[in-house]
Amino acid sequence: MELVVKGQDMEFDSILPIVNLIDLSSNNIWGEIPEEITNLSTLGTLNLSQNQLIGKIPEKIGAMQGLETLDLSCNRLSGPIPPSMSSITSLNHLNLSHNLLSGPIPTTNQFSTFNDPSIYEANLGLCGPPLSTNCSTLNDQDHKMRRKMKMNGTCHGSS
Repeated sequence: MELVVKGQDMEFDSILPIVNLIDLSSNNIWGEIPEEITNLSTLGTLNLSQNQLIGKIPEKIGAMQGLETLDLSCNRLSGPIPPSMSSITSLNHLNLSHNLLSGPIPTTNQFSTFNDPSIYEANLGLCGPPLSTNCSTLNDQDHKMRRKMKMNGTCHGSS
């Protein structure tokens, strides 16, 4: 199949490379985010909000260079925000709120433009700007206590 995308002639063996938007929000999907999703380098929007996703955000998420909108809110994702995510320079809308993420929020590239603390809300282990929680004062005991408190919380509203 031949297609012109943003002025560029492209040839595809399958339809998958030209998928621009995946919205699987509010589908009660459980389990980890498959690493293979990061192979969709031209995907523009990925919305997996309000599901039962666990585990870490895939390390290779930075390979999704076409991503403009990423909503992973209202799940049970844990661990740090992958450093590779800051290399997605096209990213202009991000929502990681209501998860179990921890560690410092990246401050380079696109992350320097995300000044709204609500996109990180209810991730009690996250620290650094734009949050008021200072990373140097948040220790492991705080992480454990905050994670226990979060496990009892719920996510309301739509993304």
